[in-house]
Amino acid sequence: MPYSGLSQYRNTACVTASRRQTSYAETCFLYDNPMSQHFTPVSSGARLSDQVAEQLSAEIKQGRLAPGDKLPTEARLVEQFQVSRTVVREAVSRLKSVGLVDSRQGSGVFVKPALPIAPLHFEAQHADSQEAVIQMVEVRRALEAEVAALAAQRRSASDIERIEKAVQALNEAVKAGGNGVAEDVNFHRAIAEATRNPFLIQTLEYLSQFVHGATQVTRANEARRVDFAAEVQAEHQAILQAVQAGDPDQARQAAATHMGNAINRIRNADPSFWVQEGERLAQPLVKGLRH
Repeated sequence: MPYSGLSQYRNTACVTASRRQTSYAETCFLYDNPMSQHFTPVSSGARLSDQVAEQLSAEIKQGRLAPGDKLPTEARLVEQFQVSRTVVREAVSRLKSVGLVDSRQGSGVFVKPALPIAPLHFEAQHADSQEAVIQMVEVRRALEAEVAALAAQRRSASDIERIEKAVQALNEAVKAGGNGVAEDVNFHRAIAEATRNPFLIQTLEYLSQFVHGATQVTRANEARRVDFAAEVQAEHQAILQAVQAGDPDQARQAAATHMGNAINRIRNADPSFWVQEGERLAQPLVKGLRH
């Protein structure tokens, strides 16, 4: 169909939708920006629901699904992503947990209005030093200790399964010779999602751009020493066990200990690490601030 014909068909469909009181976003989804509004079927590897959630989240954050828009129906998402209804429901649940969407009984799932909050900024001159990495871990210690405690109180069986799989993926990545950075970040994200607190989750989501850079440094340092690597694995296991047991005090302590030990490992790093590799990895810790 020529684009002019497509545009005319789209307008007719949208008018019809309006008369039926059907969501504009749902009915016009395939006709508005037809190339960009098609989702890519997910593939095996990373958790399927996470892949679906990330694509939907990108549509929302980039404005292609605006506040007040209705998400496509569950059936359409199943068709486009080529996944089961269970996967779609888990993905939508994740979007709800981070405050991007909410359900309206009998109507569907809608994009929530963005909060009118000024973005947080970090000064670029503090971004590329050993102390910057330590300071970022200090921020994480303050947040993630409480995140772990709340996760222990509120976690569901599916949350525990997700955290267990994240630990397993991290261990397998390291065993295969990888740096485990993405897997490490995913482990802590899985714990955060178990809190059911969208403000905490969104704060950590924002900090993820900095956390990823700091994690690159800490994991590169830890990989150089067998004792460091063993400590990290044991610390992750301690957090997991506390969350599994539903013990918030133990979870808080385990997470705080993990971050405190990460700081000590950076301070005790071989001087040659910081000269050769650490400084290079720390430089992009805060992306875009030098522009």
